[in-house]
Amino acid sequence: MLKDSTMWYASWFDTPYYHILYKDRNHTEASDFMDNLTTYLSLEQGEKILDLACGKGRHSIYLNTLGYDVTGVDLSKNSIEYASQFENETLKFRVHDMCRPYSEKFSAVFNLFTSFGYFDQEEDNLSTIKAIKADLNQRGFGVIDFMNVDYVIDHLVPEENKEVNGILFKIKRYVQDGYIFKEIRFRDKDEDFFYTERVKAITLRDFQNYFDKADVDLLDIFGDYQLQKFNSKTSNRLILIFR
Repeated sequence: MLKDSTMWYASWFDTPYYHILYKDRNHTEASDFMDNLTTYLSLEQGEKILDLACGKGRHSIYLNTLGYDVTGVDLSKNSIEYASQFENETLKFRVHDMCRPYSEKFSAVFNLFTSFGYFDQEEDNLSTIKAIKADLNQRGFGVIDFMNVDYVIDHLVPEENKEVNGILFKIKRYVQDGYIFKEIRFRDKDEDFFYTERVKAITLRDFQNYFDKADVDLLDIFGDYQLQKFNSKTSNRLILIFR
């Protein structure tokens, strides 16, 4: 149904099938990462955190249980509508384009679980870095949790079938023109569907170039959710701490 859309992420992320396919994501791992990250950053209860590209809000909700004042934002109206049921005085969700600064200042801005590099325009990646910097208060930290491109390409599974909720998803992965593609085909209710995910293969050097252009200081680099040292060949994540 959808191929090479100029905003594929807006369409695919808004479908129920996206959430069906990825419903088994590890919530314990996500919670442990938030524990490790907030401890490392020495964030105190009551401080404000912006969860940038929050999806249905799993990280935002957990961060709020730790005592933080959390705002979750995402381009997907359906995801924000779902997440909004969990709102309280210190947890809110809003539709927002992460290329643009938000209207408040935060002690931390988190961009988690490879929620970067989707844009068609290269300048939007730099604009997002600049927006994160603009959203930080004087002592604030930016965090981008991205895939380690070298590791992902070395361990790429070209084809895979995955059945979830009675739906057989046929997945194909490949690298082309500086992007990592995932083609997703499936049939449901007598209708065939086809979506394409595309993420720019951004390396540590690429991020460093963005940071230089945005006048951002890179403070630390980690390679997994336990915040172990980054290794370009063996780390599965690229976690960047900056301000």
